[in-house]
Formats: sequence, structure tokens, C-alpha cells
Amino acid sequence: MSVRESAVPAASQTGLAANEGSAATTLPSSPRRGRADWRGRLEIALLVGPALAMFLAFVILPVVMAAYYGFFSWQGFGPATQFVGFKNYITIIQDPTFQQALAHNGLIVVLSLVLQGPAAILLALLLNRKLRGQSLIRVLIFVPYVISEVVVGTGWSLILQTQGALNGALDKLGLGTLTQDWLSNPDIALWTLMFIITWKYIGFAVILFLAGLQGIPEELSEAAAIDGASYWQVQRRITLPLLAPTLRIWAFLSIIGALQLFDLVYIIWGQYISSTAGTSTMATYMVTNGRNAGNYGYGNAVAVVLFLISLVVALVYQRWVLRRDTEGAITGGKRR
Repeated sequence: MSVRESAVPAASQTGLAANEGSAATTLPSSPRRGRADWRGRLEIALLVGPALAMFLAFVILPVVMAAYYGFFSWQGFGPATQFVGFKNYITIIQDPTFQQALAHNGLIVVLSLVLQGPAAILLALLLNRKLRGQSLIRVLIFVPYVISEVVVGTGWSLILQTQGALNGALDKLGLGTLTQDWLSNPDIALWTLMFIITWKYIGFAVILFLAGLQGIPEELSEAAAIDGASYWQVQRRITLPLLAPTLRIWAFLSIIGALQLFDLVYIIWGQYISSTAGTSTMATYMVTNGRNAGNYGYGNAVAVVLFLISLVVALVYQRWVLRRDTEGAITGGKRR
């Protein structure tokens, strides 16, 4: 037997021994790995299970039930037996009152972004600097946001009515020519609503922007100032671009909130004058023509339409506006 021939069996025997040794070492560990995997899955199920059950019970199930009852003419009690198909949805789309409410929602979305955004940025930049009474000013700006919508709506309805406190104060100051029917006049009612919305929710935007400003390194502004950049150049070239992710998140929340606006309009204007005053929304239309009219099937159909509009807006916004933020937050995601 040659040396080469004797080396081959020896090498093969060595490989077999190594394989047997590795198999011997891996076999006992595989049950442990399986138990660890099941333990991890069980922990995830225990942690996610309650939240998932709540989400299915209070979000998905109501949407499914609303879509189901939207195909019926249902008065809210007993089984839904009078099937009408897509009649409710066709009526919604063709109803001029709903079209008017949809237009109001769109206008509120635009005005919320245009009015609240710049004002909140200016206030956040001001409060981000060291000044006397800074904490008190922050609290005063944020207080309206935490007050209940019922309290806010009731208070402003008393202040802005024809014989309310605002017109009375204008008369006492000799400015009686400025008194208006702030709530019923269609020419100014929507602007009254926008003033209340801005007063109520600008505190949230300011606090959100202040949190974003805290994450911007001061070294960048100091370096730009040393290079001769003015204060406003620093804000335009450095602060605002770095604050852009926070701005996009706030804009998304503001858009969805404006599309689903209900409580302030319903409390201040009620179910009867909101449409005539030009402040009706899709949500107030849903309540007025659904529950208050005793036609719960139609109201469920309006709720589905409102849900679909909000969903489409959210998906489009996430796809085209929040795309860079979501991709940057995912490890290994595609980046430009």
C-alpha cells in the first residue's frame, strides 16, 4: 500500500470522526434551541396579545360591522333585514350637503397647516431661547390643548354669541362697529372655527417642535454664526431642514385630526346651524343624518366613507411624504 492510498482512509476516518463529534455536540443543543425559540414566541404572544386583541375588538371589528350595516336600511335595533346594497353610498356621494361638508374638511386641513405651522414654529424658536418667564409661557400655550373639547366649545360659544362677552367688550370699548354674529354669519363662521382650532391645538405643535429643536446640536448654529451667518439664515439653512421630520409628523397628525373634526363643531354650532353657517364636517354630517335621523345604516355608510378617505390620505402621505423618515428608521432599508 502506498503512502497516498493509506493517507486517504486516514483522512476520511478523521473527517468521519470530526463529523461524529460535531453531531454529538449539536444534537443535545437542538432541543434547547427549540425551547428557546418557543419561549421567545410565547413571550411575544403574551406581550402583543392583549394589545392585538384590543385593536381587533375596538378598531377592526367596528369597521367591519359598520361596512356590513352600511348595506342595509337599519334603524339601530333588531336585525338588519332591509338590504339596499350600495344605495347608501351612492346617496352619500351625490348629496350636495355631504359634498359641502367634505369641502369644509379640505379647507380646514389647508388652513390648519397654513395658520398653525408658521405660528408654532415662530413660538417654538422664541421659547427655545433663554428668556425670563419661559416656563410660564410654555405652560400658558400648552394649557388649551389639555382642556376638554366640551369645556372649550361651551366657553367659546358663550363668548362669541351675539349677546356674548366679546361683543359686549367691543361695545364697552367704543368699538361697536366691529361686533359681528361670529357663529351664524357664513362669511366669518369658518374663520371663527379656525381661530378656536388654532388656539386649542397650537400648544401641541409648539411642544412637539420644541422637542425637535432640543435634538439639534448647538455646535452647528455656533459654527454657522462664526462663519458670518445671521440668525434667520441659521434657522433657514440649518434649523428648519433638521426639524423637517418633526414637521412632517405634526402635519400628518394635523391632517388626520382635521379630517375627523367633530366635537368642537357639534358643541358650538350644533346639528342644525353648522351646515347653514358653513362649518359642517363629514363627522357632523354622519351624526346628523345617521343617529339623529334614526337611519343608522346610512350613518354607518358615512362612517365607512370617512374611514376610507382618512385611510387613503394616510397611505398617500406615508408613501410620498414620510417615505424617507420610515426608510431611515428601518435597519437595512433602502436609502437614497
